[in-house]
Amino acid sequence: MYKKLRPVLIIFMSSMLLWSCQDELELTPEDNRETSESALTDAASYEAFLAKLYAGISLSGQQGPAGNPDLAGLDEGFSNYLRLYFNLQELPTDEAVIGWNDGTIYDLNFQTWTAGNEFTRTMYSRIMYQVALVNEFLRQTDDAALDARGVEGELRATIANYRAEARFLRALSYYHALDLFGNPAFVTEEDPIGAFLPPQIQREDLFAFVESELLDIEDDITGAKENEYGRADRAAVWMLLSKLYLNAEVYTGNERYADVITYTEKAINSPYDIANVPYEYLFLADNDTNGAQDEVIFPITYDGLNSQNYGGMTYIIHAAIGGAMDADEFGMNGGWAGLRTTQQFVNTFPGGEDSEDSRGMFFTEGQNKEVRDIAPFTEGFAITKYKNIDSDGNPGKDTSGEFPDTDFPMFRLADAYLMYAEAVVRGGGGSAGQAVNYVNELRERAYGDDDDNISASDLTLSFIIDERARELYWEAHRRTDLIRFNQFTENKVWAFKGGVPQGTTTSSFRRLMPIPAAELGVNTNLSQNPGY
Repeated sequence: MYKKLRPVLIIFMSSMLLWSCQDELELTPEDNRETSESALTDAASYEAFLAKLYAGISLSGQQGPAGNPDLAGLDEGFSNYLRLYFNLQELPTDEAVIGWNDGTIYDLNFQTWTAGNEFTRTMYSRIMYQVALVNEFLRQTDDAALDARGVEGELRATIANYRAEARFLRALSYYHALDLFGNPAFVTEEDPIGAFLPPQIQREDLFAFVESELLDIEDDITGAKENEYGRADRAAVWMLLSKLYLNAEVYTGNERYADVITYTEKAINSPYDIANVPYEYLFLADNDTNGAQDEVIFPITYDGLNSQNYGGMTYIIHAAIGGAMDADEFGMNGGWAGLRTTQQFVNTFPGGEDSEDSRGMFFTEGQNKEVRDIAPFTEGFAITKYKNIDSDGNPGKDTSGEFPDTDFPMFRLADAYLMYAEAVVRGGGGSAGQAVNYVNELRERAYGDDDDNISASDLTLSFIIDERARELYWEAHRRTDLIRFNQFTENKVWAFKGGVPQGTTTSSFRRLMPIPAAELGVNTNLSQNPGY
């Protein structure tokens, strides 16, 4: 939303979580804090509130690049939603290792985290904070609240669209809670504000809630590719439903692959298309305008001048630069020498680092392919996928080179192609011939010709999990994918999985993250996930 909507990150949002309409008491705060009555006065104020909901995923607080954080207890850069989600989806897998020794971050690489891990705890807190923001937005925009403020006409219709987007964002966060934690606390706009211990929801019930929310807003949210860039539309709803159904057997014990076919087809038949640009353009500083926007259905947007923070893309790009790498080639002012990949991931590409597949973007000079020690940046190949330069080679707008313009592609159409293909192989129906065509369209972009196209006999689950890695690496899908393919804890090893250089299998209970110990100590309604 930063490149089109240009949000004002309003300070009163956090206070609105505590100060709501209280008609009976007609209370006025004595410390000059804004209330809903004084703050929500015109169209711009509702737009700004909605902007805060989007900003909750991309930023860490109210003042960039640091200051007035949304959450206390962890460094503001570390506590960023996207940064946390990226780390929890990538570091416990074969796609990424990190060389830092901040707190218990190594435990994410090793799959040895406990209920006291500050990164899993803060991800849980960030999700619940995001849910709280959306709940308050929905309270302040229901019919009764709008009637009380005399809101009607065009503004009321606009707010109805905002509410659908807000519910999508809440469904997205609850999907992340469902996937990561399974059985979190559960609150909606119907619950009271103030001293209140939320009940725990079971995974199957949370699945049903997310599904029902998405189905309910499907016809209300703005049509596919009709909203402003960076805001959710109907295709984003279809993508999230597809992800939900693709993993339904993990979440509920019941497969829903036929529904994957239904909703991926909706996304595929929408105005979005596979971008007619090189693969690398999808991850450059102008990926909102260089053609990549034809494919990216729901980006997390960044702007080097207007959304400065040390999470999100600032982290992903900076942390992947080190060793002999030239930061100028990435449009950045330096590297943080943290993120690399494992030799096992490199080997998913035919020929490894010498593969003709253009998706394999590795920096090898001075780097050891084999990760023998997790701390030095030179152990493991570096990934060059994300850059803060545009398709003409120019750096991003921030002349300091500190903060990138590159947007993060949370959902893109290529994923719909691969989800469709997987659902076909898993017996969900659809067309095997069409699935092969979809996969080959992606491979022709990757190889530049059709010499490496596959046939129907090649379309196996083993092929699909590797093709998903090649197409979608470092886009925060890998942990979820490996769990669905029963390769996250058992049946597959990679460097430093289990805390040993050669890797080892781990216990199956780690398919779920723990409910944070701090939450259990406060909310007596919560029970810990098995194994912790």
